[in-house]
Amino acid sequence: PQVRMARRLLAVAAALAELAGATPARADLKLCNRMSYVVDAALAVDGAGATATRGWFRLDPAQCRIVLQGDLPAGRLLLHARTPAFYGAQPAQAGTDRFCVASANFTIAAARQCRDGQTLVPFTEIKPSPGEDGNLVVYLAEDSEYDDEQARRAGIQRLLVVGGYDAAPIDGVDGPKTQSALASFLKAQGLPAAAADAPDFFAVMSKAVQAPSPTGLTWCNDTPYKVMAAVGLDDGRTVTSRGWYGVEAGSCLHPDIPGQPRRVYSFAEAVDGSGRVVIHDAKPLNWGGPRT
Repeated sequence: PQVRMARRLLAVAAALAELAGATPARADLKLCNRMSYVVDAALAVDGAGATATRGWFRLDPAQCRIVLQGDLPAGRLLLHARTPAFYGAQPAQAGTDRFCVASANFTIAAARQCRDGQTLVPFTEIKPSPGEDGNLVVYLAEDSEYDDEQARRAGIQRLLVVGGYDAAPIDGVDGPKTQSALASFLKAQGLPAAAADAPDFFAVMSKAVQAPSPTGLTWCNDTPYKVMAAVGLDDGRTVTSRGWYGVEAGSCLHPDIPGQPRRVYSFAEAVDGSGRVVIHDAKPLNWGGPRT
């Protein structure tokens, strides 16, 4: 079965296929990412009057990862997924069950009542099916229904676009436009052509899109807090705002700005571990301007 997500990030469908056939007596649980996004996944086990959550499991496009070993625990198994902040705004994920997660890697034994630094997020029930290797598998998928090769190409295209390169449309097709954009990226990073096939290429690209850019808008966060930023684009007729982009402490982010707007506006505010706006000198710590 597939955990199907909306093309624009993480709207997970509520319904999944039922278990197909008999479950092996002993098998590991594997998540496979067939999306065009790098994804962080969290699992929840809900049963026997208690709920536990664990995360984060990072998955590059076309990557599979074992997240539970041995027999599945009794009770319902649920999934929450998020994308890194450099992709921009994340729509609300579907799911009626809400359990606690933390921003960094975590294991929470009692996940229905959040403590400081934890947040309630929606989880979707999953029902894995037997894979070809004898393990149980759940696929994270988009409406585009990429296979592994297409998901990897689409993931590279998406990060090229985030980095300011013209690799659209994001369709998983390795056409001349994508090849040119990828060649320009590799040249700018001083990398050989073979680097695009390396297992760590998405980590390389993710780091690059968070570095200061010589063109366009770049936010660099020199505070000890996470900063949530938004951008306004004025094309001469209307102003469109987009957010939130999360900029971690000590890092930079280069938001993707489509088209050629006449003016670009920026707003940002610092938040604490629970997502609340930081108060400094009795005022919210933010960076804006005279335009409301």
